[in-house]
Amino acid sequence: MNLRASVFIATSLDRFIARTDGKLDWLDAANATVPEGEDCGYHAFFESIDFLIMGRKTYEQVLSFGKWPYGTKPVIVLSRNKIAIPEQLAQTVSDSSESPKDLCERLSKVGAKRLYIDGGITIQRFLAEGMINDLTITVIPVILGSGIPLFGNLKKDITLKHLATKTYDFGFVQLSYEVVKD
Repeated sequence: MNLRASVFIATSLDRFIARTDGKLDWLDAANATVPEGEDCGYHAFFESIDFLIMGRKTYEQVLSFGKWPYGTKPVIVLSRNKIAIPEQLAQTVSDSSESPKDLCERLSKVGAKRLYIDGGITIQRFLAEGMINDLTITVIPVILGSGIPLFGNLKKDITLKHLATKTYDFGFVQLSYEVVKD
């Protein structure tokens, strides 16, 4: 399978991706300090992907933003249950209950080369099945104390190879890693 599954995400210094209730106010406040035109490489990353895979909770959070931020990029929402997809998104958003491995195999067969994996539980599931190839984690200079963690319990260690560290004058630190496959 010639497919890469990539993570591109921001965390607090204590590795939370959202508050316990899912709110991202801390991230909005941090983004207000970012100079105009700077996106920490997100646009280039987003242009490099074929599909965005996210969990149901992340999908519902994104829907609450009002404007759909992903344009016509195909999005697959992982959920055990059928989800409601607004009519205006029906051409680009679908749902699936497939395992990460089965989904990657299916998307590889239709020519996908790179997937963007988003959402805490979804990232954890892909990691647990050995389906993540690389991670870009932007650390925001705030300590939340509690929240939704990026990483959960694992059955075995996941070894990473450091690719790059980039620091930004406004305090963000971006870490890039490749997952070392067994």
